[in-house]
Amino acid sequence: MMKDRIQQLLAEIQTFKAQNKEELEQFRIKYLGKKGVMSELFNEFKTVPGEMRKEIGVMLNDLKNKAQETLNEHKDLFESKPAASQTVNDLTLPVDLGQVGSHHPISLVRKEIIDIFSRLGFNVAEGPEIEDDWHNFSALNFPQEHPARDMQDTFFIEKNPDIALRTHTSSVQVRVMENTQPPIRSIFPGRVYRNEAISARAHCFFHQVEGLYIDKNVSFADLKQTLLYFAKEMFSADTKIRLRPSYFPFTEPSAEMDISCNLCGGEGCGFCKHTGWVEILGCGMVDPAVLENCGIDPKVYSGFAFGMGIERITNLKYQVKDLRMFSENDIRFLKQFRSAF
Repeated sequence: MMKDRIQQLLAEIQTFKAQNKEELEQFRIKYLGKKGVMSELFNEFKTVPGEMRKEIGVMLNDLKNKAQETLNEHKDLFESKPAASQTVNDLTLPVDLGQVGSHHPISLVRKEIIDIFSRLGFNVAEGPEIEDDWHNFSALNFPQEHPARDMQDTFFIEKNPDIALRTHTSSVQVRVMENTQPPIRSIFPGRVYRNEAISARAHCFFHQVEGLYIDKNVSFADLKQTLLYFAKEMFSADTKIRLRPSYFPFTEPSAEMDISCNLCGGEGCGFCKHTGWVEILGCGMVDPAVLENCGIDPKVYSGFAFGMGIERITNLKYQVKDLRMFSENDIRFLKQFRSAF
């Protein structure tokens, strides 16, 4: 019966979903074309008995309207959002990049430190994280049983006590001096390990950048000006520095370097413990014994070295109070750092 056929066609139209414009055009031709379903049905309507004409006529009009509505809805959809097949072929359409990632704050600061020293002619060198005693201690003026070894609580390899996880990137300095003739101007970024209790202020692994400059007639004044330049470039042009006498086995004389607090401008606040100064690195002139250990004549050459914790610098730049946040990979924390390389 014509009534049953109309109901079947209506159900087909209601479930129709076009995947592209070609399928939609086939739908239009099938239902609304000159030789389509609707034309056939209206021709058949002429033979419908009089008592059924009103009911069948209403059903035909509803079917035609539903077909036209479905066609219009799909047209609007394709015009507002092109199908995937069209997008592939149209290279002028905008791209949806989705959620944009971010660089880790340690990586951002590490790169910034490298960029600053590269402007002074320093290149980058790297070395192994599993190191032998000579490169990690002995060549740097840490003799066996020397109390200075207690300054760093070391992770030793149980089967071979001569092998350990490096406690500083100074071991890379030794390797560079052993294999390179002066002048040497390098920085050494990398991860280091110390057997410390994990807390908001300490971790068993962290990151350092150390630097080394060896040449003829290198002086402490060269060291001071290099570090002053770094501080002003890293923090602000108004940053001041001060050097305080200290002790490191591999430098003589040695110093700790403070910068004027970048939060209060040196006026004194809780962050700098109301002193106006914040310690950021250790430095000094390379001990002549270290030069000799590495095959460099200390009567001809002199040099300076410095080392800083990247986490420490990152704390100063971003005011991150808990060191553990750098290694926990919490997306809520990391997504705050959107700077691009």
